[in-house]
Amino acid sequence: MPRPREFDEDTALDAATAQFWSHGYEATSVRDLAATMGLTAASLYNAFGDKRTLYERVLERYIERGFRDRVRRFEHRLPPRDAIVAFFDEIVRLSVGDPHRKGCLIVNSALELAPHDKQFHRVLRGVLAEMEGFFTRCVTAGQADGTIPADLPAADLGHGLLAALMGLRVLARVDPRRMALEAAVRPMLAAIGVESGARSTTLNRRPRARKTTPVSTQ
Repeated sequence: MPRPREFDEDTALDAATAQFWSHGYEATSVRDLAATMGLTAASLYNAFGDKRTLYERVLERYIERGFRDRVRRFEHRLPPRDAIVAFFDEIVRLSVGDPHRKGCLIVNSALELAPHDKQFHRVLRGVLAEMEGFFTRCVTAGQADGTIPADLPAADLGHGLLAALMGLRVLARVDPRRMALEAAVRPMLAAIGVESGARSTTLNRRPRARKTTPVSTQ
């Protein structure tokens, strides 16, 4: 019968996430991870596998608790254009409130690992496709209900919004001022019909239930 673990798995994974997020994959050693997680190297390996396996788990957990949770909270509870604005508002708020300028673990991983690691390249391409899919679904629904201009294809706007998000995450590591970050995304928000100075921000009020048919998550 296996012995029960003598540590809290979520706490250990939080510590591993913080280590990878602050220092990157290559600069983090197994010794660093064991120290920050409060485990011996042997216990770490027995519980989570090698460094690469642990990083895969940390990254998937980060994606699930960050991006996918954001989509769940916004896509079906808000009108489509408001869902996009709420998404960017939250990213700006998190970036402004990050004193260590860690950025986004997804973007950091894309820059560090995707160019030369085929497995992580596939994983990261997959999550970027999920992000683009969220934006494209919202734009498609917004164009259908008349809240988003239809003069550009939904797929093009979805791709542009993804590019704006990636750029915002990189910019925030260098210049995390709210004014700078909001200015960076303003052109793409204007392209979906959000007027400057009259943004339909949703962070400070209860989300309105959608009256239209929910956007498909498929």
